[in-house]
Amino acid sequence: MVSNEIITNTRPYLSFQLGTELFATGVAKVLEILEVPRITKVPQSPAYMRGVINLRGSVLPVIDTRLKFGMPAISDTVHTCIVVLNLQLENETLVLGALVDAVQEVLEISQEQIKSAPSLGTRYRAEFIEGIIKVQEDFIMLLDVEKVFTTEELISVKHTTEAEAESIN
Repeated sequence: MVSNEIITNTRPYLSFQLGTELFATGVAKVLEILEVPRITKVPQSPAYMRGVINLRGSVLPVIDTRLKFGMPAISDTVHTCIVVLNLQLENETLVLGALVDAVQEVLEISQEQIKSAPSLGTRYRAEFIEGIIKVQEDFIMLLDVEKVFTTEELISVKHTTEAEAESIN
């Protein structure tokens, strides 16, 4: 018999890869994972915004996560995919796609496994790293995806996407 304490003390995280680094985010924020379709560039959008795609009749902004994290851009591969995220922007919801090099797996992570992220030696802003875990020989950074983007950045992406949607209609 499994203890309820163990069941309620773990949370599922989706792990993904950017370059040689591993990240994970809570699956509660993940709506789906897509193969990369044709992405339409949007003029005068933020540098990290790859463009928009048509997702079942809706315009979905796609963020190049590598660029957002200060990594060099690379060509898409067969493993590149879009993680569709559901983010809270003040009092409304914003759905956006995060382009990642590869999706790894869903991990059940307990609070005890999560260690504080080191404040030195990381190129990522500490406020969007929830913690770090070690799985076998790999370290995985747990992201708070709602803190990866500032409110101003999300508003900019939202307005760019709305303007593109209006130009399509």
